[in-house]
Amino acid sequence: MSQSVAAENNALRDAVLAGLVTTVVGFTSSFAVVLAGLTAAGATAHQAASGLLALTLLTGISCIVLSSWHRVPVTVAWSTPGAALLAGLAPGNFSFAQAVGAFIVSGVLIMLTGLVPALQRLMAAIPVSIAQGMLAGILIPLCLKPFTALSHIPIEALAILLAFLVALRKLPKYAVGLSMLVAVAIGLWHIAAHGAWAQISAAPSLELVVPEFSLAAVASISLPLFIVTMASQNIPGVAVMSTFGYTTPWRSSMLLTGAGSAAGAFFGGHAINLAAISAALAAGEAAGSNPALRWRAATSSGVFYLLFAAGSVLIASVAAASPAGLFEAAAGLALLATLANALGGALADPAWRFSALATLLVATSNLTLFGIGGAFWALLIGLGVHLIAERS
Repeated sequence: MSQSVAAENNALRDAVLAGLVTTVVGFTSSFAVVLAGLTAAGATAHQAASGLLALTLLTGISCIVLSSWHRVPVTVAWSTPGAALLAGLAPGNFSFAQAVGAFIVSGVLIMLTGLVPALQRLMAAIPVSIAQGMLAGILIPLCLKPFTALSHIPIEALAILLAFLVALRKLPKYAVGLSMLVAVAIGLWHIAAHGAWAQISAAPSLELVVPEFSLAAVASISLPLFIVTMASQNIPGVAVMSTFGYTTPWRSSMLLTGAGSAAGAFFGGHAINLAAISAALAAGEAAGSNPALRWRAATSSGVFYLLFAAGSVLIASVAAASPAGLFEAAAGLALLATLANALGGALADPAWRFSALATLLVATSNLTLFGIGGAFWALLIGLGVHLIAERS
């Protein structure tokens, strides 16, 4: 009896530890991307902090509900590619209220993929090369930030780069998280040196944003946000789960994350979705030897996200009071692996290579026509180039 109790305690310990690792990796590797994206979309420092708090809370709640309900290790994350899309928006094109309206529309579209099978099939029909080319073009400007930052904050940017590179050699799984911690440490040092502690807020608070709806914002933000979230997070998330023998509850996942995205938008959050890379942390052997019980790792990850939410406003205020460009540089490093994967996916198929390259270049240029941003035109032009130049 004592041996079975000990075995159960060990299994529970493994699940909780895996849940903690999942949360730490998911949060630390991309919170700066979220803050950079919301700020570029027009959010004030308080609105960006509110958005991060809303996303963290909704991620935790969704993990707990989906995993405990279906007894499957379903993990949820915020849309990091979506945040990168926002970070590349041309400044001043939209107000944050219009961006919030676009977030709501994107959340509704995610819900519809759970209700309308035809929409799910339409999303699956988007060529991988075009979707990855659009994502790569969105990511390139943000991934340049660590290097362009060397011109105006050379010491700080160099410190982050060195921390990232050393960790990449010694502790590759934690390189992004450690570089983020270095950025936080530099930010705290800067705040202390300038006596700017009055700018720091630790009290979690949600700020309501009244949405405005604009056709241009829907085309520039909603559709690209929906596509990159589905193509780069939800669909790969299902694939990752299948490699561990799990069937993702598609309908309930889309309904919950879509509704959560729409609800979080009112407080500044952009989107939540199925986790892709971090999904393996809660579904793999590290979460326990019994696959039927690994759902507890995803549930514990959700609990840890709720705990992390208490400190999200503090982190956001430290980022706002830090040297300009510091956390954007850290965000760029966090996205380098995603950019590499997107470039590989975009150019892998020779039959789509030229159109994928056209998609990438248009997205990178952030072309704006009729008030509509570059991600929309990148998708349209990439498909057009394929039809004209490549399709046999």
